[in-house]
Amino acid sequence: MSDFRAFSVSASTLAVAALLLAAPVAHAADECKPELGRGWPPATENHGNAVEGLFAAGAKPSLSLTTLPRYSPESGLLLVPGDGDGDWRLRYAEADDRVAAWSGGALRMRIDQEPEVADVPMPAALAKRLVADWRRALTATVPEDRPAGFHDADTLLFMVDGMRVSGLLPECGAGELLMQQSELLIKATDDGDERRARRWNELTAQLDELEKWLAGNAAGGAGAGNGND
Repeated sequence: MSDFRAFSVSASTLAVAALLLAAPVAHAADECKPELGRGWPPATENHGNAVEGLFAAGAKPSLSLTTLPRYSPESGLLLVPGDGDGDWRLRYAEADDRVAAWSGGALRMRIDQEPEVADVPMPAALAKRLVADWRRALTATVPEDRPAGFHDADTLLFMVDGMRVSGLLPECGAGELLMQQSELLIKATDDGDERRARRWNELTAQLDELEKWLAGNAAGGAGAGNGND
């Protein structure tokens, strides 16, 4: 499971281990202008839909974070509601082969494959809080009138409770905190029960930090927090 993890951890491939390890947000709110926008980036929807559908395998996630690298296999993190008040399912998936591939001069989507999948339970209350906090963070960071732009680089696709935000890896503000949390979630899919329980405690602390950022951002004014001029 290298690509998504590399995206989150390696600075040379648009990731930032230093950011993931640093406790404070490195940039002031008025300097934070992440390359994120609402909806699909141009010429990305068919590719993104194919990858998300492959990883969901018929499920309907309330949250997903999908990575579309320029050349290597795609990967994604999904959070699927459980039945009633039961545990939700946290899933991390990587394509076995790159889904988007050129063949005979045409781009085709190779969805007839079995991705590598790790799937673990997550407490429902924590999962619901995660969805709510991520939606609040993306709403505060990305104005509704800012469309996703095209970038000739690895692309992130956020889908949270029906809201879609896309773009480059955020390196500041709330987006940076979301990436810290996504790295922790990926690790949780590879843990045993006891260690995973400790991850949930870590996640709770990180969500507390995110909520403090959101409260401070609201108090300081939405324009500075979401990078508007």
